[in-house]
Amino acid sequence: MGERIVKGCKRIFEAKKFENLKEIMEHSKKEFGQRPAFKFKTEQPDVCREMTYDEYIDEINALGTALISVGLKDKRIGIIGENRYEWEEAYLAVVCGTGIVVPLDRALPENEIFNLIERSEIEAIFYSSKFDETMKKVEEQKMGKIQYLISMDYTEKKDNIYSQKELVQLGKDLIKNGARSFLDASIDNDSMSIMLFTSGTTSQAKSVALSHKNICANIYDIASVFDVNEKDTFLSFLPLHHTFESTVGFLYPFSEGACIAFCEGIRHIADNLKEYQASVMISVPLLFENMYRKVLQSIDKKGKTRAVKWGRRLCNVLKRLGIDKRRTVFKEIHESLGGKLRLFVAGAAAFDAETEKGLNELGIETYQGYGLTETSPVIASEHKTCVKMGSVGQIFPSLEAKIINANEQGIGEIAVKGPSIMLEYFGNEKATKETITEDGWFLTGDMGYLDKDGYLFITGRKKNVIVLKNGKNVYPEEIEAYINKIPAVKECFVFGKPENGNAADLKLCVKIVYDLELMKEIYGVERFEDIKAKLWEKVKEVNRKMPTYKYVKEMILTEEELIKTTTQKIKRFEEIKMIKE
Repeated sequence: MGERIVKGCKRIFEAKKFENLKEIMEHSKKEFGQRPAFKFKTEQPDVCREMTYDEYIDEINALGTALISVGLKDKRIGIIGENRYEWEEAYLAVVCGTGIVVPLDRALPENEIFNLIERSEIEAIFYSSKFDETMKKVEEQKMGKIQYLISMDYTEKKDNIYSQKELVQLGKDLIKNGARSFLDASIDNDSMSIMLFTSGTTSQAKSVALSHKNICANIYDIASVFDVNEKDTFLSFLPLHHTFESTVGFLYPFSEGACIAFCEGIRHIADNLKEYQASVMISVPLLFENMYRKVLQSIDKKGKTRAVKWGRRLCNVLKRLGIDKRRTVFKEIHESLGGKLRLFVAGAAAFDAETEKGLNELGIETYQGYGLTETSPVIASEHKTCVKMGSVGQIFPSLEAKIINANEQGIGEIAVKGPSIMLEYFGNEKATKETITEDGWFLTGDMGYLDKDGYLFITGRKKNVIVLKNGKNVYPEEIEAYINKIPAVKECFVFGKPENGNAADLKLCVKIVYDLELMKEIYGVERFEDIKAKLWEKVKEVNRKMPTYKYVKEMILTEEELIKTTTQKIKRFEEIKMIKE
């Protein structure tokens, strides 16, 4: 019998299908022209300025016109900087008629930024003032093919560095005088228009080629299962070069006429939610888990834990009867988060089921999804009619999925097929052939299973699987999820270590990063020996929840953060290498 192919879920909302991002831009100007596209703080306390879709799209058209006028038609153009409207303006001005946009990771060390500038062969780059010194070196050393440096912050051209604001004004003047090079530019929906680098070191980072068709297919799917409209305000937090934020937190709300406000940093989230009256936020699970923990701590300090538990039970009963009173019962909690917050979407890592359940019970619809840069990015997600704790929801409507080489538990590599799958790894035919089969299936490198109802469950990365001497496969992410729930554990990673010098005989070990202050507060211990004894006791409790072959047999403790990529994924092989040294 062949592999079972699971079709995508049904569309539950009527959504407009776009062929390219330029169509989205034209649609948004026509439908939402006077609606706010962005909210910004002003120098006046508690006063925000709004920028309308009309203003914003006029600036995009002007900037694109100016870029073509200086000779950048059909060129590759980079963007690097913090989340801000100038970043998004530059992105659309490049991709909607000028050339190929290359978003770069702002958190990379300088030498890796230089490497990507050369590898991508960009001829111009937009950047914020944070990168002034870096770009001076780019110019002095004449790196790669760079011809134009464009500052998001300069108000006028100086020292051969262009001002984005000045280019916008130049474009407006050109359009007044009849220039239509950008306005009338045709879009090739099927060719590479976006070049993205996967996370990791630059020697390993692959260049993902995406088209307008790829991105628009994913936006169509998102709009078919999520209900976002022009009354919503998104709080943008994840870096915009990250495809999750770019597609779901920027281009999708742009297509729906929603407003975007930019978070000032992790410490400012609660304040920004209030100031901007944000209703939607997408992020990584860790952020939502921390927010939920703080909400519970606040409830406990006010002595309202029992009342909230009772309120949850009441709301759950009422909800089963079709009555939703969560926002009324938990009004105080909602007001502490701005009063408008209604939707959280988590991605990029596994989400703690208790946190997801808890936030939903408090009246904030909370879902998790799954995807990769190579899939534009969302493959599957929970949504209003599709929730199963522990899963990442069902496959998106335009896609189909299957499990390759499944074991007796049905776990194997997840493969997907559909219009949002990347074109290729640019310039890397070998990697492309290893990842996309001849009949169009994309091999994700993630292990998981599909249940009888078509819900997708992720068990771990294929390359992280630990194969024991008895042939059993252990997915370290599963054990890590349990250990990370131990109070005072900040993070951990599980790995296999040769026992008695035999490389084929592995024992499971864990490296734990602990919080010293919480160890004192929760367990009353601060000497290293006592901390180790207490945490080992907790790890043994985790062991008892699992079959014996998954028992952790050794533990390493540290207060130092684990080595991670800029997308906060643990660099396991570097950690193991450091342990061996």
